[in-house]
Amino acid sequence: MTRNIALLGSTGSIGRQTLEVARELGLSVVALSANSSIDLIEAQAREFSPRLAVLYDETAANELRARLADTKVEVMSGMEGLLAAATLDEADTVVTAVVGMIGLRPTLAAIEKKKRIALANKETLVCAGELVVDAAEKSEAEIVPVDSEHSAIFQCLQGCRDRSEVKRLILTCSGGPFYGLSYDELAGKTRADALKHPNWTMGAKITVDSATLMNKGLEIIEAMRLYRLPLEQVDAVIHRQSIVHSLVEFRDGALLAQLGTPDMKLPIRYAMTWPNRAVSPSEPLDLLSCPPLTFAPPDEKAFRCLALAKGCAKTGGTSCAIMNGANEAAVGAFLQERIGFNDIPALVETALSDVAQVSKPALADILEADRMARESVTRHIK
Repeated sequence: MTRNIALLGSTGSIGRQTLEVARELGLSVVALSANSSIDLIEAQAREFSPRLAVLYDETAANELRARLADTKVEVMSGMEGLLAAATLDEADTVVTAVVGMIGLRPTLAAIEKKKRIALANKETLVCAGELVVDAAEKSEAEIVPVDSEHSAIFQCLQGCRDRSEVKRLILTCSGGPFYGLSYDELAGKTRADALKHPNWTMGAKITVDSATLMNKGLEIIEAMRLYRLPLEQVDAVIHRQSIVHSLVEFRDGALLAQLGTPDMKLPIRYAMTWPNRAVSPSEPLDLLSCPPLTFAPPDEKAFRCLALAKGCAKTGGTSCAIMNGANEAAVGAFLQERIGFNDIPALVETALSDVAQVSKPALADILEADRMARESVTRHIK
């Protein structure tokens, strides 16, 4: 079980909920990191007294350093700070809750130090999954997923003695706020519309990804990497109620599912306590009062991001890094209200045409593919 955590992305939705779990379980927080949220990370640092606090933005880090001058907390900035937080000797678990490709290098560094990785940064496995999983196997570092869907699969596989018995992984998807709309009907949807998720409270980027269904495409790729399965053995279904968090189908026809309320603290807590389970103060799912459970196929013609992600999953190489980098840049522009909703898949598709792909990439190839994809999006927006 986890005792000391380094939390990368402490001011985001997952980060804040991880600190709630840390309070419940009495965990020590030895490092915190964020991008530029000075007030919140200062409050967190004063409560948890970590050895290290990191703000990626150097100017913000300088202000935080001045504010925490009366404490023993060391303050760092940039990638150097993230790498330091991910490799602290005191930390037995590194929670990677940062959003985007920025989490890749710290995750690899933590794996090299044989930390437990409580992984909430799906882009790490999407862009460099084979490198990450190979590195974890080599160092014998544990990767325990925090995403609700991948945690569900992880839990369902605990009693599976032979992975060859697995026929299919089935990821569930709420369908987001625009379920049932056609591609043309999506064209006029705004930032405010996209941020109205029906079931989950999450950060802006992942909420938009849920609206485009890119989030489910990323999770399909993540599952392929994490469990070393081909695309043909990973599927997704629309499940509007977000009660069944994912399922595993076995070759004898049996289906195992993990059910629960839409509460991210459950998978976070399990990642901290695995292979054990801790008592939870949260209300459990009441089967007698939960709504009927429904399932439907996703509409890949209306939600083109899902189809693009599955295409990249088949292609492999740097295509996933290109897709992810372009999507991050496009979603950022959408959140700034510089582009429309349907421009997101269009810009991703353009980047996949613009940027040359490498079939067997090294880390440098992946980082370069990400950079060039973002440049493509910026160029076409201008």
